Amino acid sequence: MELRSLQSPTVTSIPKLDRNGGFLGKPLLCGQVLSLPSSRRCPDSRKFTILEFRAQATGTSKFSSGTIGAIQNKADSKDEYLAFVAGATGRVGSRTVRELLKLGFRVRAGVRSGQKAESLIQSVKQMKLNVESPSARTQQYSLVFSPAVERLEIVECDLEKRDQIGPALGNASVVICCIGASEKEVFDITGPYRIDYMATKNLIDAATVAKVSHFILVTSLGTNKVGFPAAILNLFWGVLIWKRKAEEALLASGLPYTIVRPGGMERPTDAFKETHNITLSPEDTLFGGLVSNLQVAELIAFMAKNRGSSYCKVVEVIAETTAPLTPMGELLAKIPSQRIDPSSKESDVADGPDLAAVVSSPPPIEKEPPQGKTKTTRPLSPYIAKLLTSPTLMSSTINGAKRASAVDAIPAAPKSTLSIQTNLAELYSSIQNMKKRPLTPYIA
Repeated sequence: MELRSLQSPTVTSIPKLDRNGGFLGKPLLCGQVLSLPSSRRCPDSRKFTILEFRAQATGTSKFSSGTIGAIQNKADSKDEYLAFVAGATGRVGSRTVRELLKLGFRVRAGVRSGQKAESLIQSVKQMKLNVESPSARTQQYSLVFSPAVERLEIVECDLEKRDQIGPALGNASVVICCIGASEKEVFDITGPYRIDYMATKNLIDAATVAKVSHFILVTSLGTNKVGFPAAILNLFWGVLIWKRKAEEALLASGLPYTIVRPGGMERPTDAFKETHNITLSPEDTLFGGLVSNLQVAELIAFMAKNRGSSYCKVVEVIAETTAPLTPMGELLAKIPSQRIDPSSKESDVADGPDLAAVVSSPPPIEKEPPQGKTKTTRPLSPYIAKLLTSPTLMSSTINGAKRASAVDAIPAAPKSTLSIQTNLAELYSSIQNMKKRPLTPYIA
């Protein structure tokens, strides 16, 4: 009896009966013939029934291309309501975390050390949320009461160490960067270069590899165009220059992005929004103005949830007392996008009218009058009908028309006494001829 192994290409130990009835371990390769004891040596071998034969490989497991593709697609799928916030312990970052939690997001807060996140955790514990959570089976949203801290995850991550960023992002679909060189370390010359540029670039590179759906970067006014008073910030070791380098890295990455350039945020408190409403302007428009950290955080959270309205836009934001209270969606709609949103283009094709059909459509055809209402013409007078059918009058009319056309065809001659006399003679002869013709009974 022979049995051929077709399961594993790697070397595997298959038990084999020895002469004494014991088992010996012997390597077996794929396709090698496995000889079982004959019926003479083992008279009970015919009674054996092989139910299943499976070789277990001790080497590296190999997967088919379909299995690998399924695993890769699962890894590439992102959680639309999971956000990663870099600089989560800062003034803008901590408020952004709380605003995202209010909108129903789950947040992975990136911090350098867990000790610095204690104040963030305590502030989140005081929040109580009523958020819309999708059901796993029905995929329908329902109102669920849950403590906000259950939706917060603290992730220790140093953005200056590239190997720590990828695992920290997890399955987040949107990445928000709120980092910046510390104002307390004024004498650190390398601070703006290391934090505002290199650390931000490391995060952009990791987000590009992870294929996140959206990247929101917070910089400052005056990064791309010199203007006062924003240009004064460059005295802090060229911070605006390095922030612009980070913007250029994001623009070159190919990721869907939004760049937020806020005005001065040092003096305004959270109560600033009660008397000042935000205004949004296109890039390189503003060089001064104030806005609170809370207002910027609310704008970032709105962008994270409404990514289509902020797709590939550079937004400059300040707050003014004279500005009207306007919904953020309307403010963002006025800012031009630097790319065409594929999702909005598809929706426009699906919902909007077909322009080619409109252009090529034939002009409207005038409707014919109903058959019941036919247009009637007024009958001619019997006198006029008699005149039109009279052969004498018609012939004279036709002859007169011929004479008129013949006269018109003759070129005009210079006026002289002889020509005038000739014309008068012809006119007199024509009148005499007309008198000789019989008149119609009506005219007579």
